[in-house]
Amino acid sequence: MAEHQTFKKLSNLEIAAFCSQMAMVLQAGISSLEGIAILREEAESREDEKILTVIYDTLSDTGQLSSALEAPGIFPPYFLRMCRIGEQSGQLDKVMHSLASFYEREAGIAESVRNAVTYPMVMLLMMLAVVAVLVTRVLPVFNQVFAQLGSEMNLASQGLMEFGSFLNRYGLVFIIILLTLAALVLYLTRTRRGQAVLSSLGGRLPFARKYSDLTSSCRFAGGLSLLLSSGFSPEESISMASDLTEGERFRKKLELCRQEMADGRDLSEACTHAGIFTGVYGRMILVAQKTGTLDEVMQKIAARCEDELDSRLSGLLSVLEPSLVAILSVITGVILLSVMLPLMGILSGM
Repeated sequence: MAEHQTFKKLSNLEIAAFCSQMAMVLQAGISSLEGIAILREEAESREDEKILTVIYDTLSDTGQLSSALEAPGIFPPYFLRMCRIGEQSGQLDKVMHSLASFYEREAGIAESVRNAVTYPMVMLLMMLAVVAVLVTRVLPVFNQVFAQLGSEMNLASQGLMEFGSFLNRYGLVFIIILLTLAALVLYLTRTRRGQAVLSSLGGRLPFARKYSDLTSSCRFAGGLSLLLSSGFSPEESISMASDLTEGERFRKKLELCRQEMADGRDLSEACTHAGIFTGVYGRMILVAQKTGTLDEVMQKIAARCEDELDSRLSGLLSVLEPSLVAILSVITGVILLSVMLPLMGILSGM
């Protein structure tokens, strides 16, 4: 039966595309069942068609879109919960539109973090490969030249030669280690669970905390905006939006914020005191509370946090790129000069 098939989890961009299509369908006055049928007719792959068939069949039986979307097991719990809320409140089209924006932002954050992590890792692997070639292939050639001239390389070069011989003997082991490191990088940057682990690690490393906190703030603000626009109170919204953050450090801030609100503080004071939103963002929330535009302001804060994260990560990459190239050049130069200078001294004395 189609209901028992196992499908691959959707990416954030795929979820955003689905939400955008469903929002347009619902806003046009088309029922959910007809909308799923339309999407199934326009499916680009056999896999998509099977997924939409499962959703369509379940929706025909239950009459509830949230239950139908849960059937294929490809959507995250937060998405399903918000769809259920949208159905119950009669604002499913607005919820779908908000979810589309939310998951587009999630995809942008994930892409920024992925680029910031992948590039340095690739450069480090390239550095290791260049050094391995130098010590295993280039230095032996110079060693033969020194032997023919009746001399020996200096101690540093001999040490590198011995290291190259060690690499040659255990080359397969080092290749397996490099492939394992490459697989680990792909896991941390390309999978949901890996990104959660990376986010958790980022919260524990001092130099990465500001990026981890900014990422969590962006996700929290986007989720809070979506929940507030769906009719939830600030207290309920904070409790539900906390599920969107993986970092333990940021979760502690949210817990402190909830305690502050339970003690009678308003949202802006609680967020500022907990260190979630400070400065301009804290004042924006205060003004939004007075004007009744808290959901819109949280959406703006989420967008600003995303822009700030992109800017910081771009600045980090702009520093890392020349730095890693310079380090690679220095390492290569030191290795070559360690044999070239003595060789030039021997040749000049002949």
